[in-house]
Amino acid sequence: MHLTHIPTVNVPEIEPDFSAPFFQGFQVIASYILAGAMLVVLIMLIIAGAALAFRGLASDRVRSWAGENIMWIFIAAAVLGAASGLFAWFVNFDFGF
Repeated sequence: MHLTHIPTVNVPEIEPDFSAPFFQGFQVIASYILAGAMLVVLIMLIIAGAALAFRGLASDRVRSWAGENIMWIFIAAAVLGAASGLFAWFVNFDFGF
């Protein structure tokens, strides 16, 4: 059998749609989580710094905790700050305030 006529089909140009509406919701939720974590780390940093700076302000146990963990708190603050900066750069991050 010999085909002399091959039917053609007009296929429209396909363009993907990257505007997923739920991504904006994910960004808002992630921004609230990141902002909450940054506030907690900031409060911990203030408490640890005040406990180490003023001897009569906190008990020996709090000063001991602050002395042992202040470097980890600084590292956590740096990591959270870097994460928020990367989100701001990559996805136009908005804290939702």
